[in-house]
Amino acid sequence: MPKIDYTSIRVTKEVRDSLQKYVEACYSDLSINSMLQVHMENLNEGHVKFPKYGIFMCPESQKEKLRNSIKSKPAKKIDSSMSLTGSLPSDPYTRTESDTMGQMEVPESALWGASTQRAVLNFPVSGFRMARSFIRALGFIKAGAAEANLELGVIDEKMKNAIVDSALAVAEGAYDDHFPVDVFQTGSGTSTNMNANEVIANLASKSLGSKVHPNDHVNQGQSSNDVIPSAIHLSALLDIEESLCPSLVGLQKSLELKAEEFMPIIKTGRTHLMDATPIRLGQEFQGYAGLIERSLDRLLLIKDELSLLALGGTAVGTGVNTHSNFSMMACQHISRFASVEVYETDNHFLAQSSLDGALTTSSALRGLAVNMQKIANDIRLLGSGPRAGIGELALPAVQPGSSIMPGKVNPVIPEAVIQAASQVIACDTALVQGAQGGYFELNTMMPFVAHNLLQAISLLTNSSQVFVTKCIDGIEATEKGPELLMSGLMLATTLAPVIGYEKAAKIAKEAHATGQTVLETALDLTDLSEEELIKILNPEKMVQPHD
Repeated sequence: MPKIDYTSIRVTKEVRDSLQKYVEACYSDLSINSMLQVHMENLNEGHVKFPKYGIFMCPESQKEKLRNSIKSKPAKKIDSSMSLTGSLPSDPYTRTESDTMGQMEVPESALWGASTQRAVLNFPVSGFRMARSFIRALGFIKAGAAEANLELGVIDEKMKNAIVDSALAVAEGAYDDHFPVDVFQTGSGTSTNMNANEVIANLASKSLGSKVHPNDHVNQGQSSNDVIPSAIHLSALLDIEESLCPSLVGLQKSLELKAEEFMPIIKTGRTHLMDATPIRLGQEFQGYAGLIERSLDRLLLIKDELSLLALGGTAVGTGVNTHSNFSMMACQHISRFASVEVYETDNHFLAQSSLDGALTTSSALRGLAVNMQKIANDIRLLGSGPRAGIGELALPAVQPGSSIMPGKVNPVIPEAVIQAASQVIACDTALVQGAQGGYFELNTMMPFVAHNLLQAISLLTNSSQVFVTKCIDGIEATEKGPELLMSGLMLATTLAPVIGYEKAAKIAKEAHATGQTVLETALDLTDLSEEELIKILNPEKMVQPHD
């Protein structure tokens, strides 16, 4: 090791004290600096050893050793669910496929071709594949495009039938194992588009008995740059229409039923986590139901924006290499196949250079997630206890809560909902980053955006269903809320219009100091009779505006 001249060492007070003791014990006739000079050779090795007092390690030398240690070790690849040959079980046999870059060996049983195989080899990043709903949308788009190409005379009816049948089989999920490309790939999603083209072309060729080309036939009139943003919109639209909205309708209904059930129960309200004026337990749940209803309303508006597809813009939005009526015709057939109405966008340049529709959708999903967090947090806090907490609600016991505390039951369902909602918010943050990836005529973070958008929809769908069946439907009100109601200090609020704010505040403070109820203290500090006070302090008159 080359000699290093450590002329400056940061010495802490503790180290200096140790040095001083060492000097006094071993080198009584030397100063600290002289002693350090004696040990300079050791210091050049990265440390100084002091008998009785341990080793002082030079920080820079320690960093250098760590760096050298790292450099000497080869990087190990973290295992993922994706192999270099794709997602299929190990296949000892291969076939040779070709694309514009040359030949590639592809697993014999794989339906994909050379372009997909290159992507499998190029992007073994996460093991995350494109969502099932995204592949479904791609299938519908390819089927609709084939129908349009038949009408435009680009392909014949036999080829159209072969492509449509194959594309719909892909949409139905029959060949999901043959879509191995990682989410983290080319930003336009070209690899996934070509994956769909190659699988559908392979299936159609077998059905037709003659060659169906992935680019010339399946991808005719299209580009990855308009297909992938169209698939983002269509997949999100389908998931919201078929899964999320029905789940939210169920959640809203469950909360409304609880609101009706709990409406007779009056309890102490809370603001700033502190006691406030009375409220009906049912009114709290009425508020929760309203949050879900508002979120549903926003999603219904979002569906209109998601129904606009970029298809027809091809490479940069100009529609090069496609017929002017292609998109309109394809969208009509996509609507028929997918059972949702979709239309050609009125601005292809916007639809391909940005992901504004996906970003707007994500913001609505984030709002829903925040609302669900609020509801879940309130419910688990109202159910806290059972003896030392608020304990106004009894939540269903679905599993033991502790590995060490016998009999403990935790609010695990609200906790799961809160975590799912937090992940949705994280997906929205990721989507903001993705939406910022639009440069000139194309956004180049489309697979990433699709992954996070569809994950958010899935999390909200599943967590809302679990919330209903495992928690909200089984919630019961306890007697604790009504029992504590008359001891609430904010009952003094209704005294203010009668005796004034300052006198009412004095009564509340005195009641708190003495442990009396507001009624008892008001009897002592006002000239009002007990009958008058009972009427004024009636909680039922406090849970609605007066006439």
